[in-house]
Amino acid sequence: MSLRFLPFAPKAPVVPVLPLFGFISASPAPFGRRLSLAGVAALVERACSMRGVKALALQVNSPGGSPVQSTLIARRIRARAKERDIPILAFIEDIAASGGYWIACAADEIYADRSSVVGSIGVISAGFGFDRAIARLDIDRRVHTQGRNKAMLDPFSPENPEDVERLRGLHGEIHRAFIDHVRERRGKRLKGDDDTLFNADVWTGERAAELGLIDGLGDLRSTLRDRFGEEVRMPILGPARGWLRRRFGMAAFAPGPADPVADLLAAVEERAHWARFGL
Repeated sequence: MSLRFLPFAPKAPVVPVLPLFGFISASPAPFGRRLSLAGVAALVERACSMRGVKALALQVNSPGGSPVQSTLIARRIRARAKERDIPILAFIEDIAASGGYWIACAADEIYADRSSVVGSIGVISAGFGFDRAIARLDIDRRVHTQGRNKAMLDPFSPENPEDVERLRGLHGEIHRAFIDHVRERRGKRLKGDDDTLFNADVWTGERAAELGLIDGLGDLRSTLRDRFGEEVRMPILGPARGWLRRRFGMAAFAPGPADPVADLLAAVEERAHWARFGL
């Protein structure tokens, strides 16, 4: 009989597991999962408020997405854990790229599988140009603005080199913020020059460990048991649901899509982020 069930036995250490899966975006997911501060904040509060918490485990599986949401999520996790003096361990599953790696860097230690995809410390934006298509269809594009740059990068107008240069400037500022975040969190553990680490390349977990982007190879369950003992409790946190949702499922109460075409395009864009890394 385990001593944990006896009234005088010491309580087993608790390491709540926070799943951080999906594309990072403040917009609701038309299909699949998405990560945002609004969806994560309550789970962080629950995790850090549990009794007997010895650490917080982040279970990361994300190809990236919004740099703002990535920053907000990482900042909230760090701030709340710091208030309770709780160490954070991140465990990368298939991928922690771009914003996914930004969030993983909120942890004090990062672990991954040897075949995990890690990195992509860079910035990307993509879109479509429809100006030639509407010209062939003999359609006039009518745009009226106040502010010289209000219609910057309008997909129905020919691409303007000045707009592209402005976009590059925005990307540069965001990229510098990303680099500063990684340097602050990883510090002297980084092993490589800037051109190697910060050119938006991706690596396997094994190579990421050599570069100091992660602390080692390992899975969540084995690592936590080695660190906190066989009796460690690892509750997996998820969104709270009322009895109606538990009884009848989420789909019965989910609102219908407001714009099916927009939802489809968003789903294609999200899928493209995963496909960039062969997933």
